Amino acid sequence: MTPRAGTTTEIKGMTLEELEAFARGLGEPGYRGRQIAHWAYQRSVPSFAEMSDLPAALRPRLEAVAHLTSVVPVTDVRADNGETIKYLFRLADGATVETVFMRYEDGRRSVCISTQVGCGMGCTFCATGLAGLTRNLTAGEIVDQVVQVHRLTGERMTNVVFMGMGEPLANYTATLKAVRLLNAPYGLGIGMRHLTVSTVGLVPQILNLADEKLQLTLAVSLHAPTDQLRSELVPINRRWPIAELLGACRAYATTTGRRISFEYVLMEGVNDRPELGVKLGELLAERPAGGADAPRSRREEGSLWHVNLIPWNPVYGLQYRRPGMQRVEAFAAPLRRQGISTTVRVERGVEIDAACGQLRRTHAVGIRVTPSST
Repeated sequence: MTPRAGTTTEIKGMTLEELEAFARGLGEPGYRGRQIAHWAYQRSVPSFAEMSDLPAALRPRLEAVAHLTSVVPVTDVRADNGETIKYLFRLADGATVETVFMRYEDGRRSVCISTQVGCGMGCTFCATGLAGLTRNLTAGEIVDQVVQVHRLTGERMTNVVFMGMGEPLANYTATLKAVRLLNAPYGLGIGMRHLTVSTVGLVPQILNLADEKLQLTLAVSLHAPTDQLRSELVPINRRWPIAELLGACRAYATTTGRRISFEYVLMEGVNDRPELGVKLGELLAERPAGGADAPRSRREEGSLWHVNLIPWNPVYGLQYRRPGMQRVEAFAAPLRRQGISTTVRVERGVEIDAACGQLRRTHAVGIRVTPSST
């Protein structure tokens, strides 16, 4: 009989040190923790019974006091000739989250994961926040999305983006622990530079993350170059306005040596006017006032940033419009003239509501998912 999750110890989400201590607490040598980590994270087995190098007598003991699966696949929907898959996962308390797998021709296998059930940030153009925030995910629930996608597809993930449901830095402790587990050699072994964490601009947490000196990529959702417009679209701007946010971003880039990626969702007639592109270019190329570490030229300041333009993806019930490419390129032009690296994101899975800002836990049920046989 499988123990109920929540009444037993959650293995996924435990560090190697924690697993070794857990093993010793059972009267076993500490190295059993490393064996458990190997099976739980790298081999993605669904039960202790499959951990074949553990003593036979230990496996049922583990079943009685611990559990492995934090998220359970319920359904999937596919797009892009099967290269994009959106999974609906059920958590132990019955809540659900969505996770998106993307397969690329260059060999990348990327997964977009959630950090919260819903979202409390209230961005006006995003589907996830429409129902508000239910709760944070545990580190185990975050990591297990990657583990389960590996098990279901039979493919090893090369990149993980924390851009699914929720605000990762509002769930700071669990997100950071998940980052370390995904990167750890005993965990998923994914390079830190292949991990991307997004935020709408929680300034204290950005500064805390800078102090960690991790080599991950930080993606900041900007979406407007003025406080008035950004406060309308991204309410958290009323707490930490653009100048304060950019100050934190400069500190992050200086401390870590990593360039910030600014995400900018373009909505026709709202924030995509060419003059706003000019304003954004001027804002990001502006030198900070004073300071020995201040870049000496506008081009040097622009090199701290990368701007990722995202034409708005349709969300049922919202009245925004997706701009055409001519408007997108007109917005991008002044950024490039300022020497700011600027790209337009090629979206995947728009037709199955799997693209940026579309995750909502509303896709059809009844499409059962099964693990890959490969």
